[in-house]
Amino acid sequence: MSVLAKEKITYENAQELKSYIFRGDGIKDIEFTTGNGVYLWDSEGKKYIDCAAGTFNLSLGYQNKEVIDAVKDQADKMVHLSSSYLSRPVLELAKKLVEVSPKNLTKVTTKVSSGSTANEGAIKLAQYYTGKREVISFYRSHVGQTIFMQTVSGLSFRRKPFNFSQNNISHIPYPYCYRCHLESEYPKCNYKCVEQIRDYILYGSSGNVSCIIMEPILGNGGNQVPPKEFFHRLKQLCDEEDIVLIFDEIQTGIGRTGKMFAAQYFEVEPNIMSVAKGLGGTGFQIAAILMEEKFNIMEGYLHSFTYGSNVLSCAAGVKTLDMINNDEFFDNVTNCGNFIMERLNKFKEKYEFIGDVRGVGLMIGVEIVKDKQSKEPDSKLTNEIVKRALDHGLLIRTSLYGFGNVFKIRPSLNITLEECEEMMTRLKKVLDEFQR
Repeated sequence: MSVLAKEKITYENAQELKSYIFRGDGIKDIEFTTGNGVYLWDSEGKKYIDCAAGTFNLSLGYQNKEVIDAVKDQADKMVHLSSSYLSRPVLELAKKLVEVSPKNLTKVTTKVSSGSTANEGAIKLAQYYTGKREVISFYRSHVGQTIFMQTVSGLSFRRKPFNFSQNNISHIPYPYCYRCHLESEYPKCNYKCVEQIRDYILYGSSGNVSCIIMEPILGNGGNQVPPKEFFHRLKQLCDEEDIVLIFDEIQTGIGRTGKMFAAQYFEVEPNIMSVAKGLGGTGFQIAAILMEEKFNIMEGYLHSFTYGSNVLSCAAGVKTLDMINNDEFFDNVTNCGNFIMERLNKFKEKYEFIGDVRGVGLMIGVEIVKDKQSKEPDSKLTNEIVKRALDHGLLIRTSLYGFGNVFKIRPSLNITLEECEEMMTRLKKVLDEFQR
């Protein structure tokens, strides 16, 4: 039975209420009232499939009962506790995170309140331990919304309106196999991109590089998926140069690749790893930093936030890991991802404007181009496709805040094959409207 809005909200009322919202929020006119699994219903009762799982953070979908019940149980005991003290949800979450993470990561802090503050903390840990200052990030990377993390991100248009210092921050090209900046072709390239990073460290950096921070699959930057060997060579380079390798697993973590973390999919051990989004299961705000033992030396007061280690969110995280950490769950992610990729690759054969389809598990991107020969990005068409998808009951997000030419398919991880079929059927109807 469909879950529908109990109270119909008029258009006029919605517009009046919207007038109080900060105009920069970019809020759509649709008002959603109810969610269940991969589905949302708006105030008119229309049903949508959310292909973006909130903002890629609903690993267990909308209104997951088991997670919500765990939070309700904790709320009856205690809603908030200063992170200066211990609580059972925080202790259990730290233990479970260590158990499901790469074996070199043995310490956890949850005294962060978002992915942005987790990444900031990871960089602080690297600088504190190494005594070095320079941070290397990648073109097109997201990594966060705070002033510091927007400076570290690889998107200049996010910094343009502000007076942010770029001191000690450098950017390098991300391995983008579909349109390689070195005009090489994988796998014949012999990983020239890693050697270019080595050259920068040796000849272009300050000679004082503390860390490289990297999304193992580029999220907002277009869903780029580097080859496994790239990571093996990058880790070797970092070890040789005494540079801390930080993985931003805020989007890739908690089962999205069919493994608990992308680090495990790519078979590499970063020195530090940030986690957020999907750890909240059904939308609870939570983040954490995992690290090797050697980083367990920085004083806590150097990175601690009022709502870090929130007991309700940690309870949600514990239940989420309990539900996700099993082979059956990971197999579903892989099988559903393979099903969607197979359909999308058939679409690629049919539609001239689909240049590339790439992804791992349920982290999938579709690159839209003007034609396959030129590979010229077509961000205008990408946005038109996403806008038209709303008419067909699909919520889809694009890359680079709408400036990019990739749309993303990242539904909740407990989606079924039947729901994947429904999603692809709706998407085909959308793409048919743009067939040339």
